[in-house]
Amino acid sequence: MNEGQRARRPGGRSARVGAQVHQAVTELVSERGYGNFTVGEVAARAGVADSSVYRRWGSLEALLSEVALTRLNAQSPMPDTGSLDGDLRTYAAAVAREITGPDGLALVRLAVALSSDGPQGLKAGDALFAERMGQLQSMLDRAGDRGEQVLDALDVLDHILAPMYIRVLFGMELTPEYVDGLVDRLHRPGA
Repeated sequence: MNEGQRARRPGGRSARVGAQVHQAVTELVSERGYGNFTVGEVAARAGVADSSVYRRWGSLEALLSEVALTRLNAQSPMPDTGSLDGDLRTYAAAVAREITGPDGLALVRLAVALSSDGPQGLKAGDALFAERMGQLQSMLDRAGDRGEQVLDALDVLDHILAPMYIRVLFGMELTPEYVDGLVDRLHRPGA
């Protein structure tokens, strides 16, 4: 193989740089909060050149949007347990682990801050909302296909996810019993 035919490695340098930059953003948001660091500080923390960050993402806002969307969406795969009750409980528990984990609060704060910060932030907030709603709808559609009672995706968001996010934002405890109770109140009222 000559120089002009270099083999491409999946997950090579580009993937490593992306992961390092994403981690640097998450750490800086956790340490300093939204809007309190620069592209230069992200690049230094990630061990890459500023120009690499600008070339790939174009702006700090675009980078922050990608980090929020990628990290929050990747961490909560949609379960398929064979029942809506099982799916809701599994999904709610996964979201609870995600938002109470080491980077969870920083990522939630980043998503909230982005959604109120200009057109790029609104676009990121809309994309995150659309992704979550699409995930929930796919779970609910499977339940309908199995002949189960179908809930509204917005009700799941309002009654299960939103209370968890609010508790995390205000530093309140998020126990497995609390999360199960949210599912019970929506899926099995009066239980």
